[in-house]
Amino acid sequence: MRLRSDYHYELPPELIAQRPAAERDASRLLVLDRAGALSDRRFPDLIELMPPDAVVVVNDTQVTPARLRTRKASGGAVELLFLEQEAAPAGEQGPGSGTAGELSAGCEYWRCMAKSSKPLRPGASLSVEGGAAGEQVMVVRGRGDDGTVLVAVDGDAQALLARAGELPLPPYIARSEGPTAGDAERYQTVFARVPGAVAAPTAGLHFTTEMMSALRARGCAIAPITLHVGPGTFAPVRAERIDDHAMHVERYEISAETAALVTSGRPVVAIGTTSVRALESAALAAAAQGMPGVAVGPGQTELFISPGFRFRVVDWLVTNFHLPESTLLMLVCGFAGYGSVMRAYQHAVAAGYRFFSYGDAMLIEGVGEGSGEGIGEGERVGQGVGESAGLDERGRAGQREGTD
Repeated sequence: MRLRSDYHYELPPELIAQRPAAERDASRLLVLDRAGALSDRRFPDLIELMPPDAVVVVNDTQVTPARLRTRKASGGAVELLFLEQEAAPAGEQGPGSGTAGELSAGCEYWRCMAKSSKPLRPGASLSVEGGAAGEQVMVVRGRGDDGTVLVAVDGDAQALLARAGELPLPPYIARSEGPTAGDAERYQTVFARVPGAVAAPTAGLHFTTEMMSALRARGCAIAPITLHVGPGTFAPVRAERIDDHAMHVERYEISAETAALVTSGRPVVAIGTTSVRALESAALAAAAQGMPGVAVGPGQTELFISPGFRFRVVDWLVTNFHLPESTLLMLVCGFAGYGSVMRAYQHAVAAGYRFFSYGDAMLIEGVGEGSGEGIGEGERVGQGVGESAGLDERGRAGQREGTD
């Protein structure tokens, strides 16, 4: 299971959820226990299925309306996705000088992904589509090695995005009307509070405030972490040997209160793979410093979890169904065992579960340290993903994962 092709599975296009369920908690729930047994439930059943004294770890990142539609001076359309603010480049003469154009002293520099018919050139002026006269952003650097561009924004970029930006829904949500007012609510979790993500931690989308109250009433502790889902969401696994894959960097933060809860000896239930990645990264950071538990405070992680990884913190996982060949599917296989997870996916397809960001969920009990049994050639599940599902020849829905 060290090959990307080991993580193929067949997915009919009609199972890719284009809209959320009528209510947040109206999704189905596929339960996979430690022995590999499956049961079909409804998402609200989660309350009675969780250990009554569980520590439930949620990701409180908030998706920003990070997609901005702009036009070049020639009239050509350019779509920007704002990723992170950066310091002014070394040697930059600053606002109001040079070929970058006349910008105010309060200009900001942002790393963006850009989509246009032709590559953007340094100094190109971009006007906000439908914006006020003179409202513009300026491309001041060429493309980086990762294909991103650096733009200077005249004024407060967050205010600009709040006014003119769109939620960056995944490309496999292929609706002609694009993002709607309903998405502004449903593509955020009820516990989102820290802006900074470019994709939702989608396992959390199923929870209602009433469910959160019911979990507390059952004796569960709700422990927030923050991991901003970043540009690596857009990076497919290109290497055939997954050990050759370079994982993306994401920023996270864990409070002292959450660290104390997850190391208290109570069972830890991670809501989404982002929570898993933050917790296990913090545990490795603590171990690297010769300390027990998990490291407190902000951090960055490039952790790639796949079968054979030894989990130190997480005991249970709530997660959506993930793209074929994705790092998130590999993480889930590492948590619950390759064979069990791929059989569960076969069952989910046959039973008509809804997939990806607005799809249904799984509740998974981990199989312990070193999760993920080995497989032989004959145990691989599926030989590819049908082109009819809107996926490319490598089983990717565009170049974006964006599920949790």
